[in-house]
This record gives sequence, structure tokens and C-alpha cells, in this order.
Amino acid sequence: MPDVVRRLRATGELGRIRLSWEGEAYHPLVDHYAIYASVDGADEALIAKTVYATFVHGGLGGRARTVRYRVVTVDAAGRRSRPSDFVKGTSVESVAVSGRPIATVGTFDHKSLELALAPNGYAQFPTRFPNDVDFTYGVDAPGTDWAYLHPGPADTWAGRKAHRFTLHFGLDALPAADPWLAIWLIDSHATNPGTVTIGLNGTPVRDVALERGATRGSLEGDATLPGTVLKPSYVELALPRTALVAGENSVTIDKPAGSWHAYDAVGILIR
Repeated sequence: MPDVVRRLRATGELGRIRLSWEGEAYHPLVDHYAIYASVDGADEALIAKTVYATFVHGGLGGRARTVRYRVVTVDAAGRRSRPSDFVKGTSVESVAVSGRPIATVGTFDHKSLELALAPNGYAQFPTRFPNDVDFTYGVDAPGTDWAYLHPGPADTWAGRKAHRFTLHFGLDALPAADPWLAIWLIDSHATNPGTVTIGLNGTPVRDVALERGATRGSLEGDATLPGTVLKPSYVELALPRTALVAGENSVTIDKPAGSWHAYDAVGILIR
């Protein structure tokens, strides 16, 4: 009989929960681990099989989700261990869900369909946006003025150069705390997602390495469809209040390396 996995742990992250455990891979030879989950109190179901002692349960979205897990060891002969003890994990809630918006582009719904050129018109980017995206909240419209796809230097169709997306927004007065930038993506390039550099009013904020996607977000715009291969991901970070001004402010998203990523929505919010 295979050994029961030990020290099953669940760590909540934005949009996902990361599992890890200890098991014996060779006594007897383990074929795979079967992972069972109950999401938000629903019936338990098999959600994955893996040969590794780790698993990332993704696709949980921006709201906090609570999941109970247990893991079963299956050996090469098909024999199954007793289930592990249950462990509970809760994903981190997005500021796009809990925060108060100052400025947003698009809807945080795991779709790109309300953005310009979506879902598959990326080849028009050089002619539609010859000077890249320069968007003013309250004036411009997402469907015509913010492209769903942000190309990078690896993209021949976009000139093999870095591209900048700029979001202008106004403030009557400075907020009491640091605002947050939320960037939701429906997908990114599978092998070369690259990085983005975030700036606020000319002040560098952070370089962020993007997660690998499925390389389908350039052609498909709805990550909520059953069986979708799209891999949403999230970038959320605090912007320095000290770099803000009363009046017009600008957040820049530069793509200095890698290939494209596909937007769901972008927002400046207060927690």
C-alpha cells in the first residue's frame, strides 16, 4: 500500500492556491498523486493528477476562494493510499474586487472583448496605434483607444521594438494612502512573456516578470469559456503616493523585453 502524503500545505496567492506535501516516490514506486478539492463548500472532486509533490490550483479568479484539499498516492500497480488529512487554503482577493476605483480601463471579467482590436486584430496595431497607446480616463473609450494586445520587442508584426501603454487620470486631491495598480491579463506568450516596467509620473516603480500563458490570447478573448486554454494572470502593486500630484497623473506600462501579453483590464484603485 502506498504511503499517505505528509505535511500537506496550502498557500493562498492572487487567483490561485499553491499546494505542497511530502511523499515517498520509490517505496513503492509512485505513479502519480491524485488531488481532490472542495471549492467554497461544493462537493469534493478530482481536480488534477501530478507526478510532483507540488501543485498550483489556478483559475480561481479575483475573489477570495476557500478550498479544502486532500491528496491520494497512487503507485505503479494502481494501488491507492488512504487520503491525506484535509488542508484548507484561501486565495488572496484582488484589489480590483475589494478596492475603490480611481480610474479603470475595461472590465475585470477575464475577457478582453471590450478592448480595441479584440479578439484577434493584433496585426492592425501598427496602423491603429502608430505612437502606442495613450489613454485618458474619462475621455477615451476602451473599445477604440486601448489595444487588447501589448506587443514587445520579440514581435516582428509590431516592429520588433518596445511599446508603451500610458494611462492618464486626474486627482482632485492626494489620497491618504498609496493607491494600487491592478493589471489583469487573460493570457500571455507561452515561452517568452517578457517583462513590464511600471512608472508613475516619470518615477520608476517596479519591473515585473510576467507569467507564461498559453499563446492563444492574441486570437481568443474569453477566458471564462468552458475548456478554455487561456491562462489568466495578475499584476497588482502599490504605487508611491509621494509621486502623485493633484491634477493629472500618468501611469506607464513599458514592455522592454519579450513577446506580447493580452489585457483583461487595468485600474488604479484605493484599498
